[in-house]
Amino acid sequence: MEQTYSPNDVLFILLGAIMVLAMHAGFAFLEVGTVRKKNQVNALVKILSDFAMSTVAYFFIGYSIAYGVDFFSSADVLAQKSGYDLTKFFFLLTFAAAIPAIVSGGIAERAKFSPQLAATFLIVGFVYPFFEGIAWNGNLGLQAWLEASYGAKFHDFAGSIVVHAVGGWIGLVAVLLLGARRGRYNKDGAISAHPPSSIPFLALGAWILTVGWFGFNVMSAQTMQAISGLVAVNSLMAMVGGTLAALLVGRNDPGFVHNGPLAGLVAVCAGSDLMHPLGALVVGSIAGALFVILFTLTQNRWKIDDVLGVWPLHGLCGAWGGIAAGIFGSQSLGGLGGVSLMSQIIGTVGGIAVAVVGAGIVYGALKLLSGLRLDPEQEFAGADLTIHKIGATAERETLW
Repeated sequence: MEQTYSPNDVLFILLGAIMVLAMHAGFAFLEVGTVRKKNQVNALVKILSDFAMSTVAYFFIGYSIAYGVDFFSSADVLAQKSGYDLTKFFFLLTFAAAIPAIVSGGIAERAKFSPQLAATFLIVGFVYPFFEGIAWNGNLGLQAWLEASYGAKFHDFAGSIVVHAVGGWIGLVAVLLLGARRGRYNKDGAISAHPPSSIPFLALGAWILTVGWFGFNVMSAQTMQAISGLVAVNSLMAMVGGTLAALLVGRNDPGFVHNGPLAGLVAVCAGSDLMHPLGALVVGSIAGALFVILFTLTQNRWKIDDVLGVWPLHGLCGAWGGIAAGIFGSQSLGGLGGVSLMSQIIGTVGGIAVAVVGAGIVYGALKLLSGLRLDPEQEFAGADLTIHKIGATAERETLW
């Protein structure tokens, strides 16, 4: 019989969708606080515009690729089961739209606006749902093969790999194709620092993301019957573990401290429904330290100008979370079991492969067709005046 859903389930997943939607304000303010003042307006406009473009792409194309469901039916059909299918789409859309929001932080301060909107449509319409359908809907038979071969399917409860690792690795490809901000790395090997423009805005963004993440994780249960307090406590423990590790390894740096909880939450998504809280604390702590160390290496030694550190934060901590679910989700380490380390490794590598190949095709084609970055004069003036014709603090224009 077709499953029925109560109005309580509809309200539950709707509230989850609203909480994750609010996280996009967190993405926006995290970027606003990190970029220079001449690019703050662009950060705000990008996140909102990317969300709108993501909605169109996911509604018409992406959701159908992932789940084989479309919305080309009459309203009375769509309203059946209290409209649960519609609110589920809304909830999963907010996950899909996180991909361009993640990428936005990496390519900040020098990317053209229109090509990035085109990339958003293609990634959310085709690349992301391709792997989403494999991981969460059993498409292409990979999950069935993993279960038959290794005793368990690839487990990603709330998207360490499906959302964060995929977004982070797409971001890395985009950053590499775009190139570093002009003046960031000098020919003589010197590094020109671009410090955050506003620690309060950066902190506000981190806090909004942190609070919304409990909707991201807990409400991934998608029904009232499946809700688990274990997910909430594991999310909490990973968050504080990431914070304390980043505080220690980052030597009190406020940028690291406020990204630490995000690193922990990224990592715990996959196994938050399986781990013991102490396991979640360890997973989050490792993620917080991993972010600080890899961000420093990326920026200073490897000279990859990933402005917000989206690859170490989402790409690497997400990959760690996918593998960690197979370690700390096992019964031998206090977890609930029913997970295979080999399946986790294969699923994690598969998600990274889809992200890298898909991003290479999308951003490579756009680079050839239209170019990806502003010209030197536009970049010097800043994306705010170049693209949007107004600054974040238009002092001269408002004095009269």
